[in-house]
Amino acid sequence: MEPSKKNRIIGILICLFLLISISTIGYYLLLGISITDALYMTIITISTVGYKEVVDMTPLAKVFSIFVIFGGIGIVGYTFTTLEIIILESNFKSIWRNKAMKRKIEQMNNHIIIAGGSESTEVMFKRFQHAKKDFVVIEKDKEKYEAFLEKEIPALLGDATSEDSLKEAGIERASGFISTLHQDADNIVAVLTARYMNKNLYIVSRAIEKNSREKLLKAGADNTVSSNEIGGNRMAALVLRPTIISFLDTITRAGDVELDLEDIVIGQASSMQDQSLKQIQIPQKIGLTVLATKKKDSDNIKFNPDPNEPLKAGDSIIVLGTPEQITELRKLADDDGIREFHHGR
Repeated sequence: MEPSKKNRIIGILICLFLLISISTIGYYLLLGISITDALYMTIITISTVGYKEVVDMTPLAKVFSIFVIFGGIGIVGYTFTTLEIIILESNFKSIWRNKAMKRKIEQMNNHIIIAGGSESTEVMFKRFQHAKKDFVVIEKDKEKYEAFLEKEIPALLGDATSEDSLKEAGIERASGFISTLHQDADNIVAVLTARYMNKNLYIVSRAIEKNSREKLLKAGADNTVSSNEIGGNRMAALVLRPTIISFLDTITRAGDVELDLEDIVIGQASSMQDQSLKQIQIPQKIGLTVLATKKKDSDNIKFNPDPNEPLKAGDSIIVLGTPEQITELRKLADDDGIREFHHGR
């Protein structure tokens, strides 16, 4: 609940508590009755139910009752009005937010569709937002869906295995589909449906059971990821080869600075064309570490590349450095950062 709404409700409860407390003490003093009877008098007066008073009313007590009645009517009226405003505001805000989100999704192109929200999707969101890649989440749990909207994460309330939900998420215009549902059967259905609706879609799916990878690949997935397998391998490696794992963690962090591992594609308008790594001097001028290169239309990655080999448009350079350094090299390479993946590649 928003702080302003919470404060209004707390204010109402405080006013009601003060009215009951003051009225009870007033009847206790004016009529000389017990606290229980005074509280009873307060309740029947505020609620105007018309029950008989516990003792005969004095003229001063009658005047006091008039103020108690008006106070009760005022607070009750304010309570209903405030609650009605809160409900209407919530409904209006929800309707407006849903419409705005649908318009935003309708404008997306070459985006990523994520099926299901989980702990791992939070990491994906940060990666996609950092890379400025459009994405949308399909979530069937309403609480999770509302939480995504509160964080301004593009989301749709629906079933990721349904053609209607996938169509609403723009499956025909999407470039990638990630299925992170909690059951292998659901992931298989989601992958089958997504592949049926977009033959060129690049699909990655979560695999839970050991034998699910083969089934997901047959259903149309291009790749699968098993968090259990990755976690198990890493824990074993930490015990067997702690120095190697420590080194791999260290090379992506320099003190308090987080380093990114990125690929830079040479664009058609780049001045880097037909120049070698030795001529460009990326480490000296920008500060990035060049780890490997990859030729256009080739799947072979050359580690420790030849510094004298000229680069062509479409070639890729894999580098390690800060986001600012990578942005600088992207500008030099005329690389917009957009990557299109297609089924079968």
